Amino acid sequence: MGYIAFILCIALFFALALVFIRRGRFVLAAKLVRFFIVVVALTVFAFWFIRSSMTQFQEDAMVIQVINKLPQPIDFYIIKKNSADENLQFTLNHTGKIRPEHYRIDYLNMKNSSEYWIAGYLGKKNLVYFSRHLVPNKNMDQIVEVKNYINQNLQLSRMAVDEISNYRAEITRTSIWICLDLLLLFLNIVLLIRKR
Repeated sequence: MGYIAFILCIALFFALALVFIRRGRFVLAAKLVRFFIVVVALTVFAFWFIRSSMTQFQEDAMVIQVINKLPQPIDFYIIKKNSADENLQFTLNHTGKIRPEHYRIDYLNMKNSSEYWIAGYLGKKNLVYFSRHLVPNKNMDQIVEVKNYINQNLQLSRMAVDEISNYRAEITRTSIWICLDLLLLFLNIVLLIRKR
């Protein structure tokens, strides 16, 4: 979504610049281009919102249930190690913050993988839990109960921390572009429907 948000930002800036064409033979064309850009941006955001709101259930996916038995809410990430694709070595799912004595369910497509890692954060930077899980049978669902503050493998946990840092940075950049897009979309809609 990051690249799409960036392209939408440029298009919405261009549409906003077309407001200054008020006289001449290009007035109607400028208004039509502005209208088209606004409709495309609204369609993209509607599609993105609907897709994000739908369940993450995937066909032929393995179910992972993470249960937090610790006395504090922990923010969990599930990292799947891909064995087939060299370009995309890891796939990261943010399971979210799980309160004590609660659980979350996540779905992983383990077609090209046989292991996943679970990382738990207390706050933004404190990695308090890391475990590595091998999957011998991809047809059985997994239940992971987090009972202790452990780090099973320091080397793998460093790799997981790097992946999670990159994921967070990408999410931050994307959210900035999306906020800017929504602001520009609002300005374009107001300028399109205002009466002179």
